[in-house]
Amino acid sequence: MRAMPFARLLFAILLLAATVMANDKVYVALWFDTEDYIDPISDDAALRIATDLTSQGVHATFKVVGEKARMLEQRHRTDVIQALSKHCIGYHSNWHSVHPTPAEYLRRLGYLEGADEFERREGPGVAEIRRIFGVTPACYGQPGNSWGPQANLALRRMGIPVYLDEGDPVGLDEQPFWYDGMLYVFNMGRNSFRAELDRGDEDPAAYKTFDAAVARLRAQGGGVISIYYHPTEFVHTEFWDAVNFARGAMPERSAWVLPKRRTPQEAERCFHVLHAFVAHMRQAPGVQFVTARDLPGLFATAAPSLPAPAIAEHLRKQIVFLKAGRSSVSPADMLVRLLGLPPQVVDGPTAEGATTFQRDTIPAWLFNRGKDDAAAFISRYHRLPNEVFFGAQTLSFADFAATLAGAASHPDGPVQVIHGQIGFDRYFSTDPRKSFDWVIHPEGFSAPELLALGRLQGWTLKPAVLP
Repeated sequence: MRAMPFARLLFAILLLAATVMANDKVYVALWFDTEDYIDPISDDAALRIATDLTSQGVHATFKVVGEKARMLEQRHRTDVIQALSKHCIGYHSNWHSVHPTPAEYLRRLGYLEGADEFERREGPGVAEIRRIFGVTPACYGQPGNSWGPQANLALRRMGIPVYLDEGDPVGLDEQPFWYDGMLYVFNMGRNSFRAELDRGDEDPAAYKTFDAAVARLRAQGGGVISIYYHPTEFVHTEFWDAVNFARGAMPERSAWVLPKRRTPQEAERCFHVLHAFVAHMRQAPGVQFVTARDLPGLFATAAPSLPAPAIAEHLRKQIVFLKAGRSSVSPADMLVRLLGLPPQVVDGPTAEGATTFQRDTIPAWLFNRGKDDAAAFISRYHRLPNEVFFGAQTLSFADFAATLAGAASHPDGPVQVIHGQIGFDRYFSTDPRKSFDWVIHPEGFSAPELLALGRLQGWTLKPAVLP
């Protein structure tokens, strides 16, 4: 057989390399809400899971409750702490289900006041995680459905960059997204599933679901699958918090009861279900396990340098994020650009503003004065104003944004007032009961205030795009 000429050989190698590089990766974020601090047997469950994953060469994220970390220390479970430390450590609230939960104490607070209160209540738990595990948590996720948008600002202050959990208050195409300065892996829809623990020794249906998700995401250019468990459910048939704090109950600690345990044989079967599921996922070509600490590095963070006219045209028609190739910009990013400010993380408005300006046009000199004031506000507070003043009258920030975008194409003469069309609302829940439906919350708990605050932060919403 004749040897392949060098040029053809080199071409074949380059073609193979390009083909391999073009295979769109699928990332699996496997995470565990490590929360049960009542029954010591859950400590052993966490140890077993962490050790088994390490033996398989898989890194997961363990979101640890502050009180759970304190109890591990009090029980002298250095073995559990060390086993979990070989993985990524996240934060899962200070007390989890002890009332008031985050949504309960944030519900009647504004955005800034709520961020301060979240930090007051949750900061000590973050500090305990740092002290006991020696790391700043890589992520946070709310207990149950106890979500509040004020947490985002507080988490950024505490150096926690990722929001990793499930829920429906906000979501974007069943994939990660940037929201309020945080990378959210949340509301993942078809891309969040698991092998069920009570369907036998294995769950073949979950393997098919996983394989189908991998194929679907590859066809879309790659993506993320989110899979989660609780160590406690491997050794219990009911949740530790539901038997103590359901529907607003608040028993004294001495009256807390243990959840019902599985038999040792049943627990062993559950551990095998997870082991087999992980083994199946590991063998899939082009699939990579990632932790919360890995996630930010997967996505493009720099806003693309889109021309101002393109940004203005987009915002004039609809206030929603803009995808540009393998990158994206939020409405806040675009407003910062049009105002001539350097790229930066900003929060959305803290309340709905009002338009009181009665005329159809604003004199150019007066508009420029209001525009400069809006830029100064953002530079000072790193958030978008609720409204912008033009003399004694105002434009809501949505109307200001659309008017600013329209003015970009007509820099001279009076500025036409344009009423902004918010387009990002469709990515937010409007059901204040369903979004906070959790057995721990009081019967009928509803938090429309939190959903409204969350929608105001929609100015910061944009897809997280794999570069």
